[in-house]
Amino acid sequence: MYQYLLRRTLIAIGLVFTIMAVVFIMLRVALPGDPAVVLAGDRASPELIAQIRENLGLDRPILEQLALFMVRAVQGDLGRSVKFGEPVFGVILKAFPFTLLLTFLSVGIGTAIGLGVGVLTAVKHGTWIDKVSIVFVVFFYSIPTFWLGTMLILLFAVAWRLLPVQGAETWEHFVLPVTTLSIGEAAFIARLTRANMLEALSAPYVQTARSKGLVERRVVFVHALRNTLIPVITVVGLSMGSLLGGAVITESIFGLPGVGRLSIQAILDRDYPMIQGTVLLVAVAFVFVNLLVDVIYTYIDPRIRFN
Repeated sequence: MYQYLLRRTLIAIGLVFTIMAVVFIMLRVALPGDPAVVLAGDRASPELIAQIRENLGLDRPILEQLALFMVRAVQGDLGRSVKFGEPVFGVILKAFPFTLLLTFLSVGIGTAIGLGVGVLTAVKHGTWIDKVSIVFVVFFYSIPTFWLGTMLILLFAVAWRLLPVQGAETWEHFVLPVTTLSIGEAAFIARLTRANMLEALSAPYVQTARSKGLVERRVVFVHALRNTLIPVITVVGLSMGSLLGGAVITESIFGLPGVGRLSIQAILDRDYPMIQGTVLLVAVAFVFVNLLVDVIYTYIDPRIRFN
């Protein structure tokens, strides 16, 4: 296990550096405009723009800029934001707690509801509970996030005035965005759990457990559900990594000062250092979560071994 973790860590480090290089080069190819002009203003003199470019290192060759960025990133220096005039790492740290809270609440609630509905529909397969649940699951899974968020705002914030819609000052500000994200998460996990539970409940080892006289609750939750969790954990891990990088649409709709909204604003402002910092956060989050998921596999299914 330790050798596997070491190999995965080394691969992850190489992957992060590769992503850094690709993003760094693609940003300068894809995004038009000059960050120095954005920072100085359209009416700034050429001398001032040249001075800003020199201070930001934009006058150097692109490979030299890339090498300098990587060296500084290893030291925790992601540069200074063109818009905020502050260190990128500090700005991201201010926004990350909001994204972290939104991620854990959305994934946690969605996973709990999805597992419950998935197990229930599998156990009640063919009954009216199963059929009604499938209709609701498909319906909520098909709803786009931006549409659902907008409808929740119109109902609970505009029409009924029950919940706030902008900001993150109190727990009430997280009710609508968490609901928006957790509904889709719950629907997808419910479908996945139901399909795998139906397969597990008809497996020979489950039939053997029943023939031994075990109570149905133990058969379902100890034998069948445990083997169903492998694909569910994979989906949860991917969702966690994605949301840690910022729920872009949801944070923008509800005005949450998280990483997703920060990255969108950085793209609009052509803030290269901030874009690089947020993308690097997404990459690190994905790599870390995937490594954690692989470790969890071994505890859920002892048959899995890493050589």
